[in-house]
Amino acid sequence: MLLPLPDVALVVALTAAVALAATGLGLLVLRLGRGWSLAGQLHVVVLALVASVVGGTVVVARAMFLSAHDLAVTLWVAGVSGLVALLAAGLLGRSFMRAAHRLLASARAVGSGATVTVEASRTSELDALARELAATSERLAQARTEVQRVETSRRELVAWVSHDLRTPLASVRAMAEALEDGLVDDPDRYHRGIRTQVDRLSGLVDDLFELSRLQAGQLPLQLGPTSVYDLISDVVADVAPRADERGVSVVVRGDLDRTLVVDHRQLTRALENLLSNALRFSPRGSEVGLSVRDRPTTTEIAVTDQGPGIAADDLARVFEAGWRADAARSAAGPDQQGGDPGGAGLGLAIVRSIVEAHGGSVTAHGTTSGTRFVLALPEPGPGIAP
Repeated sequence: MLLPLPDVALVVALTAAVALAATGLGLLVLRLGRGWSLAGQLHVVVLALVASVVGGTVVVARAMFLSAHDLAVTLWVAGVSGLVALLAAGLLGRSFMRAAHRLLASARAVGSGATVTVEASRTSELDALARELAATSERLAQARTEVQRVETSRRELVAWVSHDLRTPLASVRAMAEALEDGLVDDPDRYHRGIRTQVDRLSGLVDDLFELSRLQAGQLPLQLGPTSVYDLISDVVADVAPRADERGVSVVVRGDLDRTLVVDHRQLTRALENLLSNALRFSPRGSEVGLSVRDRPTTTEIAVTDQGPGIAADDLARVFEAGWRADAARSAAGPDQQGGDPGGAGLGLAIVRSIVEAHGGSVTAHGTTSGTRFVLALPEPGPGIAP
């Protein structure tokens, strides 16, 4: 039997009033207990719901819509249902708390540098948070590894630069003292020696300054169409006296009839650094190859020497500032044959910075008879004739 519309309106109004009161009281308790656990807050929500149902039932019964018998039955049903709901809330709260504790432990592990693993929980939100913590942990681990690598490279650079600064300074001081004391028979030779050491120091300082500018992106490139033939010819001409002095031949291979959009001066310096490095470690009578090859989207310029090579584990480090070849490769260089000193390990770092500034890449590879460095430079746009 349907209730008359006025009775329905009264029941709805009374129930809504009680529900709003119970909900308001629950929200007040939750506000006061802001630091409670998730399980405790879940119990407050369930109690507010049960109080709303029971309170509404009592108020409606007092308005003479329910008999005493029906009211008692309803209260028993509401009470038992509320108790079961509280138990269910407790179990669910414990599950949430376990998941929250795991997440808390994972967050602490991320802060301490440990690796975080993902454990499935009962909610997609907590699973997503756990996955994000694991991803963050992995990124932080990679960042720490990179920071350690950079710090190691920085320490090596400082050590080598300090050594390379100290050596010519000591030489200049010794020659200056000898000149001052009048202990030399050929002052002109000592003057030339001082000038040579000063030039070496100046070159080292210039390398440090330009490397810092390149790595900071503060060295703007003057891009323009550059003939590969002109580029290679200039580089070979610049290193020819050094190659003749060391008894090493430079052989050019490949099709040079192409154009790149590059900074001619900077790319010339990069190739000169690679060729100088190859000449430094090439035995007398050997050959240094300079080859050009087309790829689908790049032009590759490779420099190959016949020196002692680089250990496979070190190939990934050769372009780090301050890195130097191992003892075997160094022994085949200036120690045996004389010539230019090894430098502070800046040449290849400058090469990488210049090539990457052009949007290209440079890699090092071991060969059966030496080492091969490959510059991959992007092809020019459609407005530049090949």
